[in-house]
Amino acid sequence: TSTRDTMASGVKVDEVVKLKYDDIKKKKSYRYLVFYIKDEKMITVEKVGSRDCNYNDFLEDLTGSGPDDCRYGVYDFEYTHQCQGTSEASKKEKLFLMSWCPDSAKIKKKMLYSSSFDALKKCLVGVQKYIQATDESEASAESIEEQLRKTDRV
Repeated sequence: TSTRDTMASGVKVDEVVKLKYDDIKKKKSYRYLVFYIKDEKMITVEKVGSRDCNYNDFLEDLTGSGPDDCRYGVYDFEYTHQCQGTSEASKKEKLFLMSWCPDSAKIKKKMLYSSSFDALKKCLVGVQKYIQATDESEASAESIEEQLRKTDRV
């Protein structure tokens, strides 16, 4: 393995992560992916959400490991964008990568996940927004949409 994919924490990114991510990005095969750090060594895929899954399904899978655990998630978010000066709304899809580390998570976990976030970012080329959420309001659909809309051209 190249040193490029290993980060400060020494955690590597599983090949499957990249393959599944490409399936979302290029083929729109899935709606979302949830990743976790296995044995403190490898970021790997934990859950895969089909295209008909919604954002609540994603949040359930992302937070389902309990209040003292962290996760990463990639979601293909859809919303409508109203261009200024036109009556037409276009449908937008944006990929975002979220780091979910609740305040109640153990310090060691939080440190591992935050130091490993960069290696994951490097592997997932084409993500339009990186989001770090520590509670449900930061991870809510409203909050995410607001952040994604900020990246729109008016």
